[in-house]
Amino acid sequence: MNPDSIIQRLLRSVAKGTGPRAKGADRFTRKTVTLFRALLSQRGEASGAVLAREALDAYNALQGPSLEAVFDVLADEFSPDPEEVGRAADAYRREPSQPNLVRLMGVVEPRRQELFRRLNLAAGGTAALVEMRRRIHQQLNSRPHWAGIEADLAHLLSSWFNRGFLVLERIDWRTSALILEKLTQYEAVHAIQSWQDLRRRLQADRRCFAFFHPALPDEPIIFIEVALTHGMSDTVRPLLDPDSPVADPSEANCAIFYSITNCQEGLRGISFGNFLIKQVAEDLGREFPRLKTFATLSPVPGFRSWLSEAAKELAALPRGAALAEQLRAIDAPDWSAELAKALEQPLLRLCAFYLLNAKREGEPRDPVARFHLGNGARMERLNWLADTSEQGMSRSAGVMVNYVYRLEDVEHNHEVYANRHEVVSSAKFVVLARECPLADKRGSRA
Repeated sequence: MNPDSIIQRLLRSVAKGTGPRAKGADRFTRKTVTLFRALLSQRGEASGAVLAREALDAYNALQGPSLEAVFDVLADEFSPDPEEVGRAADAYRREPSQPNLVRLMGVVEPRRQELFRRLNLAAGGTAALVEMRRRIHQQLNSRPHWAGIEADLAHLLSSWFNRGFLVLERIDWRTSALILEKLTQYEAVHAIQSWQDLRRRLQADRRCFAFFHPALPDEPIIFIEVALTHGMSDTVRPLLDPDSPVADPSEANCAIFYSITNCQEGLRGISFGNFLIKQVAEDLGREFPRLKTFATLSPVPGFRSWLSEAAKELAALPRGAALAEQLRAIDAPDWSAELAKALEQPLLRLCAFYLLNAKREGEPRDPVARFHLGNGARMERLNWLADTSEQGMSRSAGVMVNYVYRLEDVEHNHEVYANRHEVVSSAKFVVLARECPLADKRGSRA
């Protein structure tokens, strides 16, 4: 019997069962769920591959309520059986043997995890599952019953996208137009304004690298843009100026990572393993032996929103009331030289306090800080009005941070952060944070 005949028989068999009862279910939902059931019931490799392709095609065609109904079915029908889990747990509790543990592990794993593994066998399966997680993530707050699906996808994608599978490639003007267009499309830190702007970012004193996964050959996972400079940059404007002169890269002593973009929303929160930047730094060091400093010029994207909360707390403090009133001026569209001078020290102190002390579940609240500290960097320096673009002012009040990667310290810094969430920083950061009025009430880092 050929695979197509087997598939038709399987579809007739599973279609006899109860159909999906999710709100919004229609014939497209029913077809997709029927194919999912058939895919899980099949053991043959040939027919399984054909079924995986058909199931993936049916899923990819879903939109709106039909798609949401399939997610509802995945959350309900494809979850573990509570009674079976309870029996296996009771058996293991009575006799904690390895066979009972294996049985418990088997019944606890949702059927949808195996479904996702089988869908991944079809061409385009990995991309579809990454996109599935993006869609679920977008609606998770309003549909908390999908949390199990998101957790299963995160579990599988964490295994499939670990550091061992990622490939580092340099991006230059000879790279395919498809990838160059995606660099322009995905750039999330400093928007690329034109082909001239893009070309300048790829010239001799610049480097751009991307990490790829074999299952997504034309879809970059991360872009890293680097400027080769003399000295550590304290403002981003010269790095982004498309008309800036091209310097001799062999004379550079510093590599500035000025833009790092995670391209796939469906992989948000998935760790690709640490030391990605370290690998780029090591590659640059081999190409340019004179490079001594590897640092970022990074935004502080959560700073402005935190300031709005901090202003209320400042208003109740003896040293903070005047500053809270002064902070109202930061919403002005254009700062005068007098205002910029008056705000410089107060905002730098607040920013240092924010980066060292504002925490969420024990980790720094700022997402860029979490990324670099997790990769083994050290907070080195705050730079005043380093990014005066509309985005830079609205998100970071113009402040940018130099995170320094000392290759000999990266692994140690990563370990102390991963194990204790310890923020490694220069003494300047600690001094600035202590001078912040909020330190009077909550205490800054020793």
